[in-house]
Amino acid sequence: MRRAELLEEIIKRRLLYWPSSEIYGGVGGFYDYGPLGVQLRRNIVEKWRRTFVLPFQDLIIEVETPIIMPEPVFKASGHLDHFTDYVVGCTKCGRKYRADHLVEEELAKRGLKISTEGLSAAELERLIVEHRIVCPNCGGPLGRVESFNLLFKTTIGPYSENAGYLRPETAQGIFVAFPRLAEYVGRRHPFGVAQIGRVARNEISPRGGLMRLREFTQMEIELFFDPQNPKCPYFAEVEGLEIPIVPEEFVAKGQTEPLFLTAREVAARGYANEWMAFFMALAAKFLKELGVPLERQKFLGKLPHERAHYSAKSYDQMVLTERFGWVEVSGHAYRTDYDLSGHMRHSGREMYLERRLPAPKEVEVVRIYPNPNAIREKYGDRIGEVIKAIKENEAYVAKTFGEGKQEVTVGEYIVTRDMVFIKTEKRKTDLEKFIPHVVEPSFGLDRIMYAVLEHAVAEEGGRVYLRLPADVAPINVCILPIVKRQDYVEIGRSLRKELATEGFLAWYDDEGTIGSRYAACDEIGVPLAVTIDERTPTDGTVTIRDRDTRKQVRIGLRDVAKFLAAVRKGTSFDEAAKALGATPV
Repeated sequence: MRRAELLEEIIKRRLLYWPSSEIYGGVGGFYDYGPLGVQLRRNIVEKWRRTFVLPFQDLIIEVETPIIMPEPVFKASGHLDHFTDYVVGCTKCGRKYRADHLVEEELAKRGLKISTEGLSAAELERLIVEHRIVCPNCGGPLGRVESFNLLFKTTIGPYSENAGYLRPETAQGIFVAFPRLAEYVGRRHPFGVAQIGRVARNEISPRGGLMRLREFTQMEIELFFDPQNPKCPYFAEVEGLEIPIVPEEFVAKGQTEPLFLTAREVAARGYANEWMAFFMALAAKFLKELGVPLERQKFLGKLPHERAHYSAKSYDQMVLTERFGWVEVSGHAYRTDYDLSGHMRHSGREMYLERRLPAPKEVEVVRIYPNPNAIREKYGDRIGEVIKAIKENEAYVAKTFGEGKQEVTVGEYIVTRDMVFIKTEKRKTDLEKFIPHVVEPSFGLDRIMYAVLEHAVAEEGGRVYLRLPADVAPINVCILPIVKRQDYVEIGRSLRKELATEGFLAWYDDEGTIGSRYAACDEIGVPLAVTIDERTPTDGTVTIRDRDTRKQVRIGLRDVAKFLAAVRKGTSFDEAAKALGATPV
């Protein structure tokens, strides 16, 4: 645990993050992030965008939707019925536990390894009785195992019946907005929608720091494609990348060691379709570039009883940490048309794309034509708005009246049967509607942040520092006058302002010995340190020091920004120095 313990000291000393509301005793599952933590998270997010979104701008768009959504959204998505865990309480002290975790942990203390994932309430109760598991807090007897919904409930506005929920995933905002987004991209397919944002899950007994939170940040993509043509047009770009994968058939046999296969091999063996393999390959590359070696990653197949209610196939991207063991940092799910079909049934809005047929065919279509006289009689001058609402919900109106109902609500208007004419028409078309299928890569920023920090911890001869990648380190450069002399200070502060205009974050420090300041910069992972010394006022040069090797080179002030930019883009210290004509110190 040496690395984890060293990291814990850095986290506390440098205020990376801490339990939220701690002056009132804190609340489990909530954390505050300090200045360095905020910037590190922001940089990880931007790296995620550079990996998954920006290179594929003709494929993936970005949106931002609300954290609170109305109850019908989660009825349609299945979360009201299926987004649950099992809870068990102590009949003596009243403390509550997540039942499956409690059973696993208590049996592990007795040397019994058992997976409780997917077990029913009755099965968990049987294990509690058979093994005489009691409350870890007071030793009292445990009660019945019950289902507990993890959604945070609230009310929208002053009406208690107008229930809303904090979203447990960013995905539902994308699915609800699908009709507009499909129009925005011209109904082309495949297309993807990315969203980064906060989500909330009312965990029963969160613990383990950032590993299990009640509020956290997700980075997700919903990729919509034609199930009759599941080919990924970008697959050639990743087909040679390795994916450490544990297929379902291995998991079913209790095997946990991964196969190291290329993305092409994963798809060819049927372990995942091309879209899943594409995102899994990028995910492995993403974590590797964040400092997590491939041999400390694996994609663990989920058995049918372990999957989320919406998933036909799932893999969890796991990372091996010293403190928590294997932890999930991203999930890769094949959601089929589960979500769009659910929202279409509950809302009445069409969730279709269109594919072109090899030859035209004759089809029967039910068309809705507004009856202006009947609409004007009820709504007067608002006739145009009502007609627009009817047209936008034509399929829903036709379906409702086709079921024999005499009125239908569209938007804020009640449309009665006499307000429309319904006709069945035959026409030829070379287009066919279909509900697209969805592949979803979903990343947990908070867990990724911890994994990146732990893997970055380095210790060399008593020197402890964070070997963070230059493009995610919270600070780009330290600016350090070798002594606190007025002209040195002026040059340093001026340089800091210049670098800020170039988009760099610089940490200026002129207190204490230069050695202690180097150590402080290293500890928070700053990749480079610029030192202003006796030569700087006379010849306009400074030294730049590399965090990892502690090498130093001398370079002109005018080239500092170029040096920082090169290193941030992945150029090595030596290569950047050579390219800019720096001289070794």
